[in-house]
Amino acid sequence: MVMVGEASMELDQNFQKMKMEGISIKEWKDIPVELLMRILSLVDDRKIIIASGVCSVGVEFPVSLIKGCNNNMNSLVLSIAPKFVKLQTLILRQDKPQLVDNAVEAIAKHCHELQELDLSKSLKLTDRSLYALAHGCPNLTKLNLSGCTSFSDTAIACLTRFCRKLKVLNLCGCVNAVSDHALEAIGNNCNQLQSLNLGWCENISDDGVMSLAYGCPDLRTLDLCGCVLITDESVVALANWCVHLRSLGLYYCRNITDRAMYSLAQSGVKNKPGLWKSVKKGKYDEEGLRSLNISQCTALTPSAVQAVCDTFPALHTCSGRHSLVMSGCLNLTSVHCACILQAHRTHSSVPYPAH
Repeated sequence: MVMVGEASMELDQNFQKMKMEGISIKEWKDIPVELLMRILSLVDDRKIIIASGVCSVGVEFPVSLIKGCNNNMNSLVLSIAPKFVKLQTLILRQDKPQLVDNAVEAIAKHCHELQELDLSKSLKLTDRSLYALAHGCPNLTKLNLSGCTSFSDTAIACLTRFCRKLKVLNLCGCVNAVSDHALEAIGNNCNQLQSLNLGWCENISDDGVMSLAYGCPDLRTLDLCGCVLITDESVVALANWCVHLRSLGLYYCRNITDRAMYSLAQSGVKNKPGLWKSVKKGKYDEEGLRSLNISQCTALTPSAVQAVCDTFPALHTCSGRHSLVMSGCLNLTSVHCACILQAHRTHSSVPYPAH
């Protein structure tokens, strides 16, 4: 980034003053907010914002990463939003929750081309922010709201009606925002969704998950960890409708039984007849479940889980490749992945040296 004339002289003077005062700048977060705002005001809206030691370069696709600017973050956002109207990616993670609705409303008002937005752990945000994003940022494809506890399911439903291009949505820990009503709205409106995190949203039931499965057939990753009300019905629906599912988290879903596992195994046989052909070609990672977390699902038996493992060769229990996670399920220690069984057969077939 090259700056000339008075602007360059002004910045040089500021940095010299900081040097004389013994102020050490090791990261962007060490720069006083007032000076940082001045720097940002001089950047052309087709250039890039550099913050918190992260640098990306782009002309057609500008990216803004504002991390670690915990002091006066709202002022910073309010200052830059009107200038960066072509912004496509904005990450506003905070160590200490500070972001308020006014800042998000400014983003929605000016940054209509925004595609990716991270507002995780923004505990002070309310439904006002979601309503603003719904009307101002219809091109969102990736949205992280994890840890935002003040949103309602009504606001989530409104957001999905306008932001229909969403492909990645993180609602982990949004207990009040995620209900069966919200999942029904997601299923009705976000048909392109590929990744959804509903971890610890304990109010959802099978009705919501079934609506989601039916409406989002392209779902690849789903985290239902800690969703304690769901039963086998949810997994059966996912197995039947979400044929591209690659990762499923069921940690602490203790109502899950063998029926759920057999439905997954059956779906693998029915929907992916070429699975083992691709395994022989060394391409098994392209098909079927790659990750399954059934930790603390204590009602499961070895035969049912082994059926899933046998159906999806990308699920591993071997050391260093754990993609089938079974922590807390002591009765499942006999379950092994295909490569362990193959290694055992190979070892058994090696002749012992003659004495």
